[in-house]
Amino acid sequence: MPSSVVPRTTAVATVVAAALAAGLLAGSANAADDTTAGAAQVRIHDIQGNTRMSPLEGKQVADVPGIVTGVRTYGSRGFWFQDPEADGDAATSEGVFVFTGSAPKVAVGDRVTVSGTVTEYVPGGASSGNQSLTEISKPTVTVVSSGNEVPAPVTVSAWSVPSEYAPQGDPAADGSINGLTLAPRTYALDYYESLEGTNIRVGTSRVVGATDPHAELWVTVKPWENDNRRGGTVYGSYESQNTGRLQIQSLIPLAQQPFPKANVGDVLAGTTEGPLDFNQYGGYTLTARTLGTVEDRGLTRERTRQQRNGELAVATYNVENLDPSDPQEKFDALARAVVENLASPDILALEEIQDDSGATNDGTVSAAQTVKKFTDAIVAAGGPAYEWRSVDPVNNEDGGQPGGNIRQVFLFNPERVSFTDRAGGDATTATGVVREQGRAALTLSPGRIDPANDAWDDSRKPLAGEFTFRGRTVFVVANHFGSKGGDESLVSHHQPPNRSSEVQRLKQAQAVNAFVKDVLDADHKADVVVLGDINDFEFSQTTKALTDGGALYPAIKSLPRSERYSYVYQGNSQVLDQILTSPSIRDFSYDSVHINAEFSDQNSDHDPQVLRFRP
Repeated sequence: MPSSVVPRTTAVATVVAAALAAGLLAGSANAADDTTAGAAQVRIHDIQGNTRMSPLEGKQVADVPGIVTGVRTYGSRGFWFQDPEADGDAATSEGVFVFTGSAPKVAVGDRVTVSGTVTEYVPGGASSGNQSLTEISKPTVTVVSSGNEVPAPVTVSAWSVPSEYAPQGDPAADGSINGLTLAPRTYALDYYESLEGTNIRVGTSRVVGATDPHAELWVTVKPWENDNRRGGTVYGSYESQNTGRLQIQSLIPLAQQPFPKANVGDVLAGTTEGPLDFNQYGGYTLTARTLGTVEDRGLTRERTRQQRNGELAVATYNVENLDPSDPQEKFDALARAVVENLASPDILALEEIQDDSGATNDGTVSAAQTVKKFTDAIVAAGGPAYEWRSVDPVNNEDGGQPGGNIRQVFLFNPERVSFTDRAGGDATTATGVVREQGRAALTLSPGRIDPANDAWDDSRKPLAGEFTFRGRTVFVVANHFGSKGGDESLVSHHQPPNRSSEVQRLKQAQAVNAFVKDVLDADHKADVVVLGDINDFEFSQTTKALTDGGALYPAIKSLPRSERYSYVYQGNSQVLDQILTSPSIRDFSYDSVHINAEFSDQNSDHDPQVLRFRP
């Protein structure tokens, strides 16, 4: 901040003190107990202040002037208004949200005065770690005039958003950035916070997060930032948050103007303009009064190549809570993907196969109907007659949708691969490793790895199986590690954010790594493939624990950095699904087959992964 600029908190204190001296504070005979800020002097930039928390939080303000810039009649109902007379301080926003709770009785362009309570509202609650939204609640609104020109928008562009994402949190405040003075020319998060509630615009921008079922999409104003050939922006490290991302919603009723369908790589062309909001699901969001038009750039779903003679193709696919009550169209679409996009892999590990009653919480644990409906659909799509193996879980002990009993399932093509059955595997009995005739073997196949370990509490237990391909044994471990639920978002007021869910995944990775080492101790040349929805990045501590001691290699690292992703979350293309290989699998071909995550029309929210190698 320039030395000549009075800090906003000091300015507000001066305003309140002057109001006290002049007797302008209402509603209290004792000025020391007064919670009302002087009506005539307080303006929106005084309410916003130059940190994330309003210096007037909890106080009553009266007759705050401004012009309405946006009205929201759904969800958190209210309106934004903005002071056309800016204070010249880049750290203080000139706009603020007024929470009415019911449909606001104002229109864009109304000049209003607002009285009410200054509130810091945390979307998702304090436990979410989210930043708060400064707003005026319990308002009394007076319309002074209508039809006024809306304050000119601030243009958010590649040149205005800083390249550094966020300041380091204050150690004395548990890593929070709430109390730090905003530095909008230095940090992207500070820049966006300095515009909270302000009328902003973006010009023609590339879509980096497809339209979702909640009528929102993500764009970037920095198209070169960690980009990839399909149009996304890649999240390649904890320091690659991608500062140019911005969520887009619409204030226009969907019945009046349906929200546009867009895929990654498309372009939101023209001007998109409206107030900058902060919400639970994505943080800073341009709530558009004027929405650009989507230009289709023709993104197509990838098809991996067929495995060559002598190659074994092993794949993983999260099919997103598949159960018999899902429409046949979903089964058919997933089946076509297996046949046409994945080229009918020899072994396919599925995640999120639900039991035969789906989310109905009736004690059912068998998934035989779910799998049969899927394998029948694969045959109908021209694929092989896959056989399958799995282990039913204990009812409601593996997390996921209550009653759904999701689990991993092996599909395999019996014309190419055989499965070595060793009886006795159940939900609570651990498979082990023995040495037979100089080679490793499982005691139970299929079997679960260390199911009594508390690493697997309320989470899916790994499924291990022993396969034979052209006379060579291949061990496959299918996983679905704990979700990221409970982690703070990239826009948390803690910087860096708290990633609490990593604790469980780290323990899960250590358990799987120990099992793989048991296999390699029995036969150091054993072919082991560990795969599934790992729910963590290739650079995470989870992946490091899986690979400890050189037991495994994350095959996705064989791809160029810009191609390492299987999932798109809040405009970041990132890795959640992985295939890892033991040291004997040196020469392989790896493909992250992009058929879902980048598209508004999805059959699953994950992209499948395929590994081909010669055992």
